[in-house]
Amino acid sequence: MYQFDIANSSKAELYRDLGAALDALTADEPDAIANMANAAALIWQYLPDLNWAGFYRAVDGELVLGPFQGKAACIRIAMGKGVCGTAAATRTTQRVDDVHAFPGHIACDAASRSELVVPIVSQDRLIGVLDLDSPVAARFDAGDAAGCEALMALLAPRLG
Repeated sequence: MYQFDIANSSKAELYRDLGAALDALTADEPDAIANMANAAALIWQYLPDLNWAGFYRAVDGELVLGPFQGKAACIRIAMGKGVCGTAAATRTTQRVDDVHAFPGHIACDAASRSELVVPIVSQDRLIGVLDLDSPVAARFDAGDAAGCEALMALLAPRLG
């Protein structure tokens, strides 16, 4: 069993420690689903103010629900639809302070107020997206976006 001492004295240190823990969990594991499951659990445990943390996998031109922590979620999302589909289609991180103001937002949990979605790309192939939801408006800042982008850059080659 893994035990991690994740510091949270600053956001940069938190994400550095999360990266080291994610590296330790996934370095020798070839199974993408297992790696996504551990990544979702790690993020859920150590990032405050989340009500959902998980993955959507790119499968046959759409996003399909992958491992996650939180309430049951939408199973399939079309590319370009909602925050996740937009991140996947544009391959750019989406940081949304108020999901109710995002055109076409897909509400899986009515309690969600803000969202951060990071595309996962390896060798120019879209693997999926990391999706984080929060019941707190404007929960995610540029430091969270950069930190999660770094986590997904580490994880991407371990997902296939």
